[in-house]
Amino acid sequence: MAEAKGLRVQLYPWYVVGVLTLAYTLSFIDRQILNLLVDPIRQDLDISDTQIGLLQGLAFAIFYSVMGVPIARLADRSNRRNIIAVGIFLWCAMTAACGLARSYLQLFIARVGVGVGEAALSPPAYSIIADYFPIHRRARATGTYSLGVYSGSGIAMLVGGASIELISRLGTIELPLVGLMQPWQLTFMVVGLPGLLVGALMFTVREPPRELSGKMGTAVSVSWRELLEFLSSEKRAFGSIFLGYSLLGIAMIAFLSWVPTFFIRLHGWDIGTVGLAYGWVLLLFGTSGAVAGGWLSDYLHGRGMDNAPVKTTILVSALALPFAVAMPLVNNPWLSLALLVPTTFLLSSPVGLSAAKIQNFTPSRMRAQVTALYLMVVAFTGTGFGPVIVCIFSGKLNTNSCPT
Repeated sequence: MAEAKGLRVQLYPWYVVGVLTLAYTLSFIDRQILNLLVDPIRQDLDISDTQIGLLQGLAFAIFYSVMGVPIARLADRSNRRNIIAVGIFLWCAMTAACGLARSYLQLFIARVGVGVGEAALSPPAYSIIADYFPIHRRARATGTYSLGVYSGSGIAMLVGGASIELISRLGTIELPLVGLMQPWQLTFMVVGLPGLLVGALMFTVREPPRELSGKMGTAVSVSWRELLEFLSSEKRAFGSIFLGYSLLGIAMIAFLSWVPTFFIRLHGWDIGTVGLAYGWVLLLFGTSGAVAGGWLSDYLHGRGMDNAPVKTTILVSALALPFAVAMPLVNNPWLSLALLVPTTFLLSSPVGLSAAKIQNFTPSRMRAQVTALYLMVVAFTGTGFGPVIVCIFSGKLNTNSCPT
């Protein structure tokens, strides 16, 4: 009996990681489904690639970045689980609202709402994980959580591609009170509404005692001055983490945003084929890369390596570079897809390591806030500018379309 109880105690933190990973996966399904709908949206709303890039990036990233900090301040002194649940309900509803958009402005506003809701997830989630896991097991836990980036993106490609093909066969549908709905609009609603169940699942997660306060669900309030003094005392560490992972984020988001359109426009693939092929690459090699990065970092830490998360990131990023450069330059689509495998695996490996590093040397009472500041910088640069930068450079090289 005692042994069974002890096993449950040991497994429960991984259950928490599993629920949070499911929520993170859902967030990327709702965030990335737009990337598969680029051409239908452009044609129906008569907008440009640059406007699409803004929907993929800035519309989401501005409020995702800005709202993350006040939400994190709230999370550092109140119930983090409840904040995450509210965020899930909000972004799922706003994803469905994207399907109701009749103009570019309405779609832009709905994407802003998705960003606001998702801002409530990662800062409290990383803080919860850090309170459930000791430092020597933290990187693999955050790495597992971070695989949601690629599992969500992969599922968005697989389910989205299949849904779009099925819905497209039905053509335009008229719904009561809503009116005529295009296939891309129905896809947003099909993807967004079921996620509300995940918000309900969050209430099975227990708020852990905070590492330093020792009180369930409470923490000492941290002033802005104290927060800024801590950041200043570690400015070299934070500066290198913020800058390095921001640049890496630009590459990651650019690939996620434009690879489907790249295969559709350059190689003539249809949405279903792209969704199936790229979806499996993301689901298999993106998720395994995220987990492998966390385990490698913990292994190196156990062998006595200082700054294991950062050094692991440098290693896998350097290995990814030749594959990432070659992938869009080859003429054969299947060779290009093959090059996406190591590119995706290696670029996904560091996704949880920055968070692990930040949690390791940030006091518990301000972890969510520091993580939110980090995500604000990374989201604003990576998510905000990654998709648009592709359009800018593509436009310089080829004025006919973006990307090529």
